[in-house]
Amino acid sequence: MKLVKIFSVVGLVLAVAACGSSDRFAVTSPPVTEQVRISFGAVEVRDVSLPSYAAADEIHIRKNDGTLVSSSGQLWADSPERAVALELSENLSRLTGRRIASEPWPFEAYPDARVEVRFSELLASETGQFTASGQYFVAVLDGSRERSGLFDLTVPFDPKGGPASIATARGQLVLDLASFIAKNGLR
Repeated sequence: MKLVKIFSVVGLVLAVAACGSSDRFAVTSPPVTEQVRISFGAVEVRDVSLPSYAAADEIHIRKNDGTLVSSSGQLWADSPERAVALELSENLSRLTGRRIASEPWPFEAYPDARVEVRFSELLASETGQFTASGQYFVAVLDGSRERSGLFDLTVPFDPKGGPASIATARGQLVLDLASFIAKNGLR
């Protein structure tokens, strides 16, 4: 009798787990094809600030009528704020060849500059455009070369490719943002 109850409970747990399954989509960074010279030897990428829909695990899409839709069955593979900060620091490192890391700073010596990025938008649309806009800030300890700037970038993707296509577009978009910040904020 106890054995039947155990098998029933195990079966119920497996059934619930199967119903709640979801697909997770990882972002792969595209190859870096350029080198950018910057004025700093070491740069820390601070935490990235995302709108609430972009910070959620669910992948959101803007419909033509402006509404945002998501599915609990289509999730990012990593926390978006953590992932975008890591992607940005890795791309900046590959673009510049400099010592760049995301927060918390892992080295004993302090960085020469800190970059903070605040997104006002990071969203795919059903028309096949992945858009990022917002502001970046470069803080320098001596205060002499601090600066900020606005960004508004778009990458096309094939909407028929679904979330995998959106993940590929986000990877390209974050690389484009890293290049933009390197050229406009870190030179």
